[in-house]
Amino acid sequence: MSEKNEQGKRAARDRLVQQRERQRASERRRRTLIVTSAVVGVLALAAVVGVIAANSGGKSGKGEASGPAVAPSGATGKDSLAIQVGEDGAPSTLTVWEDFRCPVCAQFENTFRDTIHQLENSGQIKVEYHLATIIDGNLGGSGSLRAANAAACAQDVGKFSAYHDVLYRNQPQETVDGFGDNDKLIELSGKVPGLDTPDFRSCVNDGTHDSWVKKSNTAFQKGGFEGTPTALLNGESIFPKKGNEPITVENLKKWVAEANKGKKPPAAAPAPSGPAKVTPAPSGPAKVTPAPSGPAKVTPTPSGPAAATPAPSGS
Repeated sequence: MSEKNEQGKRAARDRLVQQRERQRASERRRRTLIVTSAVVGVLALAAVVGVIAANSGGKSGKGEASGPAVAPSGATGKDSLAIQVGEDGAPSTLTVWEDFRCPVCAQFENTFRDTIHQLENSGQIKVEYHLATIIDGNLGGSGSLRAANAAACAQDVGKFSAYHDVLYRNQPQETVDGFGDNDKLIELSGKVPGLDTPDFRSCVNDGTHDSWVKKSNTAFQKGGFEGTPTALLNGESIFPKKGNEPITVENLKKWVAEANKGKKPPAAAPAPSGPAKVTPAPSGPAKVTPAPSGPAKVTPTPSGPAAATPAPSGS
């Protein structure tokens, strides 16, 4: 009997030990589940916050003007947020919203630059440039703002058009944010004869037009635009297509000709009355470079406020 009792006690103790081990294992699983759920929740919250920040275009204080908006000389349009290139009497207006850090904007400019300047210089269009900073908001950094301020500084001395083209010809990689360095922007101004002056350097380094640029970006965000670049011919979107026709060099010329039908361009291009009416060719001789011989299609979708880089991300 004693041996059987002893065996029974051992079996009971074994069962008790096993039960306690099962309880401990269950408790460990419960704690692990709680911790894991908490971590997942934190990561999910971080992801949501990240998406909200991206879609807001950087509205966490960085996009708010810190002082009065000082418009560049000759700025025009509503709230003086446009920089005009071309003559007042041009029969059609090309409105362009751009971000100097946006790679698709550079592709648009580098593809259609010569054609746009030809249309400007022949009096067929004037171009109204509006500057945005959506890439700064999406990726962080300050290159969009710094470059836009520098371009506005160039406008103060009537050299916006040439400097605008230099910036797009020398655009750094979107993620590098090379335009966030004022020294780089001043260095590039040396490619525009007469622009690198003490006044220009002071304007760039002091951020003279920062608040104006931020005000322009706010107008872009409130304008319902899909992204940068946005190009409108007399208010109608033409990028990346107009109706069912994709934008090409030849189509752009055709659309302008159709828009100008029955209208007369200025008989002669008078001397600019102020820095806002900048008409020279981008750089080098004043002679306009002939348009490309074949249609140059631009197919990438614009950079949207929710994305840093074109399709998908914003740039």
